[in-house]
Amino acid sequence: MGLVVALFFLWGGITSLNDILIPKLKELFQLSYAQAMLTQFAFFTAYAIISLPAGALVARLGYGRGIVLGLGTMATGCLLFIPAAASATFGMFLAALFVLAGGVTVLQVAANPLIANLGSPQSAHSRLTFAQAFNSLGTTAAPLIGAHVILGSIAGTDPATLSGEALRLFQAREAAVIGHSYLALAIVLAVIAMIFWLWRNRLGNGAGATPISAGFGLLRQRRLGLGVAAIFLYVGAEVTIGSLLVNYLMQSSTLGLDQQSAGEHIAFYWGGAMLGRFVGGAVLRVLAPGKALAGAAVGALFLVSLSAVTTGQIAGWALIAVGLANAIMFPTIFSLAIEGLGGDTPRGSGLLCMAIVGGAIVPLLAGATADRSSLATALVIPAACYAFIALFGASASRPVKADAS
Repeated sequence: MGLVVALFFLWGGITSLNDILIPKLKELFQLSYAQAMLTQFAFFTAYAIISLPAGALVARLGYGRGIVLGLGTMATGCLLFIPAAASATFGMFLAALFVLAGGVTVLQVAANPLIANLGSPQSAHSRLTFAQAFNSLGTTAAPLIGAHVILGSIAGTDPATLSGEALRLFQAREAAVIGHSYLALAIVLAVIAMIFWLWRNRLGNGAGATPISAGFGLLRQRRLGLGVAAIFLYVGAEVTIGSLLVNYLMQSSTLGLDQQSAGEHIAFYWGGAMLGRFVGGAVLRVLAPGKALAGAAVGALFLVSLSAVTTGQIAGWALIAVGLANAIMFPTIFSLAIEGLGGDTPRGSGLLCMAIVGGAIVPLLAGATADRSSLATALVIPAACYAFIALFGASASRPVKADAS
């Protein structure tokens, strides 16, 4: 369990680095908000394409070999940042992010149900929430490091004032900073993959391979179908806020921070989720998970709405505080959705991980809204997502047998 929990920390940190990459690439290539959100689109689209094949692969290979495959693919994606940096081409960065996310997808398809099954079914919600707390520890630590390494170097230079050869040299220099950072990550991932290869036979197998298309039939189960929609909207809302947060906090109408300081404040957003998950792991042992989920979603809806209609410190810190409300949402939705699936758990996990593509679609909608209006107005998009999640939590308070017909 300790080895698998470490994976949650790893992919959380790598995923949260996207929040640092977005303002970096936006300024580096002079992008609009919608164009900058293509960073998240490239990353999270991998979940839609890779998740179901990954579910079938994990069912065939077993959890251990599936984890090694995911780590190896992630390392490959990190290495692709080197040619992307050498060419200083936005499209190549997007391609590298897609491959990296493909590996994260395989890892999630294997690790989430594995954690849920490493113990009694009654404590699965609490166990997965505890593991997700270490995911949040990664998402808290990575922005602090990334803001210093990736955003710190760009301070003091406005690429909009450059042109021709000066602009090209600036882009090449700043892109190299990103390339070197992801090369270091590739080395770490390769080492961890070797460790899991040695332990591959001790993590159990999937539930036997079935055709990929068999997974879609599971959507007829009402609990799982609604859970897939809830994961889509939750990840979309969480990623949207994280993606916009640096630019949001730089506005004079909120906290008026410089780029590096705003990037470092992302750690408070993800740190709130980390704190909430450690506490939530204990709370879910005594409180019904559906009710806890509904309460958390209502809290997030309130904070997003408060931020949208206020200014200054209240607006800035209310949006940061959404991280605390997010704390138990993903693990609780996930564990509620796979309740009672038995041998179909790997394919159910694949469907749920496929729904993480919400992180590609919802931020694009919010980015387009911000371009046409304002960042505050764009917050209506995640607010609507949280409203649906609250309804799912209320409905999931009923016994799973009543939902799976």
